[in-house]
Amino acid sequence: MNWLALRTNDGADSLTTDEIKEFRFRGEPMPLMDMQRGIRKPAVLDAALSFRTVYRPEGLERPYEDSVGHDGLIRYKYRGTDPQHPENRALRVAMERRLPLIWFFGVGAAAYLPTYPVYLIREEPSQFQFVVDAVSDGVISSDSVLEGTLKRYITVETRRRLHQPIFRATVMRAYNTRCAVCALRHSQLLDAAHIVPDREEAGVAAIRNGLALCKIHHAAFDAHILGVRPDLVVEIRRDLLDEIDGPMLRHGLQERHGQRLMALPSARKERPDRDLLDLSYERFRTARPG
Repeated sequence: MNWLALRTNDGADSLTTDEIKEFRFRGEPMPLMDMQRGIRKPAVLDAALSFRTVYRPEGLERPYEDSVGHDGLIRYKYRGTDPQHPENRALRVAMERRLPLIWFFGVGAAAYLPTYPVYLIREEPSQFQFVVDAVSDGVISSDSVLEGTLKRYITVETRRRLHQPIFRATVMRAYNTRCAVCALRHSQLLDAAHIVPDREEAGVAAIRNGLALCKIHHAAFDAHILGVRPDLVVEIRRDLLDEIDGPMLRHGLQERHGQRLMALPSARKERPDRDLLDLSYERFRTARPG
């Protein structure tokens, strides 16, 4: 997990399958993820080391559809329906020993976001699934009763710990880790911005509602200082165009006015949704200076 942290900007960036294969244990290759199966149990271990969820383009179903339960915790499906399948047994051993696991979540073709540590805290055999705790480091026991406040906390934290990083990694992959406005390529300085905020019904956590933006342009976008028209042209709020300040204002904002986005996904279906851009641009156009 320390090895993963060093290579993923502490869990913020995804890795390709080739990059995942680079891991060595005591000088020997040790695959962290099974490239053919969902669950990885090295022969030298008694328990599973990792499990994965394959990438699903929007509108397509995964072979195994994981879900969030009423308690806010993720359910990870068995391999098949046989509880005694070796891979399911390997997960059960990890659960019984409360061992930390790595969850590789697909964010593109041959691209995975590793989330770690996660723990399996109980099994639901009738639904052929395990319950995954990605928040509390396994301290929730299988017989604990979650109060309403704790349930809400778990739900919010699960969303933050899993869904938001997955959205970021998917957007970064689609935009080739470049700011859509200025083409900056430093991952640590980039965010995945929602075109329409995710708290709104239209604000889906999908690539078509995302823009890769550097932190300056993300803040400007959220503050309605910078807008993106449905035809993918950048606009800067009128009062800032007349303002005189330092080079950041001039080069970072004013000179981008009237320019097309500099980076876009190569796949057309992953490009910003025109209707969502239209909604966002109208809010930019009618916003009053703060």
